[in-house]
Amino acid sequence: MTDVESPAYMPGHGLLRGRTAVVTAAAGAGIGGATARRFLEEGARVLISDAHTRRLKEYEEELAGEFGEQAVGAQPCDVTDETQVQGLFDTARSRHGGLDIVVNNAGLGGTSPLVDMTDEQWSRVLDVTLNGTFRCLRAALRAFREAGTSGGRGGVIVNNASVVGWRAQAGQAHYAAAKAGVMALTRCAAVEAAEYGVRVNAVSPSLAMHPHLVKVTTPELLAELTAREAFGRYAEPWEVANVIVFLASGYSSYMTGEVVAVSSQHP
Repeated sequence: MTDVESPAYMPGHGLLRGRTAVVTAAAGAGIGGATARRFLEEGARVLISDAHTRRLKEYEEELAGEFGEQAVGAQPCDVTDETQVQGLFDTARSRHGGLDIVVNNAGLGGTSPLVDMTDEQWSRVLDVTLNGTFRCLRAALRAFREAGTSGGRGGVIVNNASVVGWRAQAGQAHYAAAKAGVMALTRCAAVEAAEYGVRVNAVSPSLAMHPHLVKVTTPELLAELTAREAFGRYAEPWEVANVIVFLASGYSSYMTGEVVAVSSQHP
């Protein structure tokens, strides 16, 4: 194994200029926050959402200071609440007059041996990670279908899966089951949505480091997971966001129903 330093940050190239996007779980840290920033750098207007209202507001102010208040907005949203999900998509349409891209990033992990896992632990992870993706995916498809019947231009959806949806990891039965479900949901939605010109794909990261992950993961497990990576390092969240930009852009115009591994750990 060879240790490789993180590459230089890539500048924007206007790949999403004039597009409007919704990104869930985007309160600054991790893949969602990195995706929102990359989208803005690529010229998109972005509505960020998260269940953590304070962090969401702080990140909105940070991004607005860099990219302008007209380019970014924020709305709290708990993806386990259908009313809040619908409100998020209503805001996207009313604020920007339409919707082009949706990134379903919300997810919840946790570690517990299956033999000791409670119903509440299982259900909570599934409700946020799989059911939450379903709720947002359904709302996005409805919005895109309605826009299509009114002369709209299709749309793009990118879901966040995980390599754990392909491979086994002790203590992650609930999270693995949820992420495998996201993969299957992505493929089924892609087949249905092709009729009205909508593409649905997913990214499948392994280890993208951010401060909140450090808080909920032991140093021993982080070291073990990092050692499994081909480059001998974790991914920067913006490296995953770069792949999401690709899937959201015209460069992937013939791709749908794909789950793209952002890792060497595809089975």
